[in-house]
Amino acid sequence: MVARTQLKKGNIDWEKIFGKNGVRWFHTGGIFAALSQTTPEVIIEAVTTAKEYGTVVSYDLNYRASLWKDIGGQKKAKGVNRAIAPHVDVMLGNEEEFTAALGFEVKELDESYSKLDPANFKKMIIEVVKTFPNFKVVATTLRNAKTASVNDWGAVIYTDGQFHDAALRLDVEIYDRVGGGDSFASGLIYALMEGKTPAEA
Repeated sequence: MVARTQLKKGNIDWEKIFGKNGVRWFHTGGIFAALSQTTPEVIIEAVTTAKEYGTVVSYDLNYRASLWKDIGGQKKAKGVNRAIAPHVDVMLGNEEEFTAALGFEVKELDESYSKLDPANFKKMIIEVVKTFPNFKVVATTLRNAKTASVNDWGAVIYTDGQFHDAALRLDVEIYDRVGGGDSFASGLIYALMEGKTPAEA
């Protein structure tokens, strides 16, 4: 078994996975892309093969500066993510990640990203889909961290030229913040695979 950090192009039989096995949805993201110099090549190989067989590709930007610092930093992250993005159908990420990992800007956003104006974020998404018209869905959680354990929480999904907003929940008490983005992504993916409407998703 090859460790994830040592995976290289050619280690995985994507033709079998997408062509023979008929996998319908492939999800990956920026954390895997940042694990080594070779993992971005593995992703490109996977997503290009997935698209040949009509497999839906979703990608969570999940920008972590600490992971990228030893393999080229933010500049490398932007280059890698912009190379992967044309193969993505469903792009996930928060406001900071669209800025750091893809080079887009949310205007009038404070540097700590703590107070997000959904209207400004939506303007950025319009620019994102102009650059990457292959994105069928763009989604994000909207979080305002008041303390480590109390957040305001919401979400936005953009598809077919329309935005759908989740109800904004104020002063949510959080037991453990780890995995909040992943749980959002898994719920969204499940709903879309099950044929739910964007608003339901």
